[in-house]
Amino acid sequence: MVKIAQNKLLSVITQFILLVPVSTTCFDSSIAHPLPDYDPSHPILRDAFAHIAALLEITTEDPKYDSSSFSIEITSSKETLWSHHHTARKRNATRPDIPQVNGDALYRIASITKTFTVLAILQQHESGNLSLDDTVDKYLPGLSQKQNGTIPWTGITLRSLASQLSGIPREFGQSDLINADANSLWKPEDLGLPPVSREGLLQCHEYSPNFKTPCTGDDLLRTVKNLDPIFQPNQQSTYSNLAFEMLGLVIEKVTNQTYDTYIQDAILTPLGMSKSTLSLPPDSAGVIPLGFHYWDVDEGVRKPTSGIYTSSSDLSIFLRYVLTHYNDITPSLNWMNAVSSSLNLNTFYGMPWEIFQTERILSESQRNVRFVTKGGGLPGYITQIILMPEYDLGITLLLAGPLSSLTELIEIVTVHATQAAELYAITELRQFYAGKFVSSDPTLNSSITLVADHRGLFIESFISNSTDVLYQLQHAHLVESGTPRFQLVPTLQYQDADAKRGSKWRFIPISDRPFEGPGIWDDFCVADVDKLMYAGRVLNEAIMWRAEDGASFNDIELPAYRVKLTRIIAQSESPNEEEEIMEL
Repeated sequence: MVKIAQNKLLSVITQFILLVPVSTTCFDSSIAHPLPDYDPSHPILRDAFAHIAALLEITTEDPKYDSSSFSIEITSSKETLWSHHHTARKRNATRPDIPQVNGDALYRIASITKTFTVLAILQQHESGNLSLDDTVDKYLPGLSQKQNGTIPWTGITLRSLASQLSGIPREFGQSDLINADANSLWKPEDLGLPPVSREGLLQCHEYSPNFKTPCTGDDLLRTVKNLDPIFQPNQQSTYSNLAFEMLGLVIEKVTNQTYDTYIQDAILTPLGMSKSTLSLPPDSAGVIPLGFHYWDVDEGVRKPTSGIYTSSSDLSIFLRYVLTHYNDITPSLNWMNAVSSSLNLNTFYGMPWEIFQTERILSESQRNVRFVTKGGGLPGYITQIILMPEYDLGITLLLAGPLSSLTELIEIVTVHATQAAELYAITELRQFYAGKFVSSDPTLNSSITLVADHRGLFIESFISNSTDVLYQLQHAHLVESGTPRFQLVPTLQYQDADAKRGSKWRFIPISDRPFEGPGIWDDFCVADVDKLMYAGRVLNEAIMWRAEDGASFNDIELPAYRVKLTRIIAQSESPNEEEEIMEL
């Protein structure tokens, strides 16, 4: 009786483990393929980049681009894949800048600088000189002294500051309408604001004549002690430049260096970003727009939020570093992960990233595409870097001139680059992974057939020891009834981690999204890819082993089934397959 009861309990537990997610069905997986291994000369990429370039040429014929210069570059973690540069047709003849915009042309990158500030904080955390979870007043003790404001500094950590979760105000030395002049979009009287005295206000940055007096750390600390919070710490995200200026002071405190010298010595020089600088470059090296601009404004204590000058080629170097190191800078975090939500369902904050997810690019598969971005803006400049970790891509867009055009350029580049990367990845899946794999021992009667299409890599059939495994999984109620397919999802892990051989995958059940009448909670999805084992081996693990030539994956190992199968037939290519994928 005890044994029967134990068996019933095991049955209940097994069904509970497997069937709880029935009410949290995940439709198309957000990761459908391993990282592509790009060949810039491949026809898919060559044609896509030519198409993007043609669209950009047509777009920039619009007169609104007459006084705009821009640089765009796309890189993988290994190399730059493509670049495009546009030189303004109307230039500032009284202040000559770089004659022809190229990959070395320097721009002010504004708030992209925050990513370098956070990297510096992560480096110091890993070195043991600070902790992300220390409160900021530990390093800036003046904050603990008497203040007229009400910001709870003892509750604000360095992690909170870097994550836009500090709750502190956005600015301390700019964006004050009292400083409006002829170049300003709005003046106080236009908004019905009354005349007020300037007594007691700062005398630096935009409060100084022609922005010639930069604010100092003392200016900042004296000012913040008079401010009130917007939110309590870690309550809700809200953008703050002030947070990163304070992080810059922390970096100076723990390194006993200026912010400029630390960033130069610890990041720019080691990465080989030889064009990049925090000092004013010569005009002949930079892109200087017409009209009011910040090319030669000394940011002072604001440098950690917006001080770097760099080029598209140098930023590609930086993006390659991030793509290859984002999960091993420190074990305290994965640098690409979101830490809080913004004000809609698609946008999140990271450290200090602005992360955007959308289902609208790959509409056929309805999979999310994730863009890990950081944008920046200063008078005369608007900039954006975009990381796509699931595609191993980084994109840089730098623009000098009227600021209304960047969104148009981003749309052109990201949509077509993503679709090309998806087509490239699916083509690699079909070429290197799909096909029929069989056991070398005919007495086992074990085989698996993998197929690739625009949705990813799937198990078409799976026979183990003469048993139809997919049929049994469904009819033994070990997966949701009616599950139409099993998808292989890459884990980006390896059986042999040092040699990066034996890529590990998991096969998971995937359901089709309802066409009509989905319930509100049908979109609720809990990731759960590790459910059952058999004799200590994961039931749904598959390990892919490359052939000797290093190209296709010749063997698939199924640890729970104690079998290794060898590919005997590659997937036949449908004549319409490429057209189907291009309909993404």
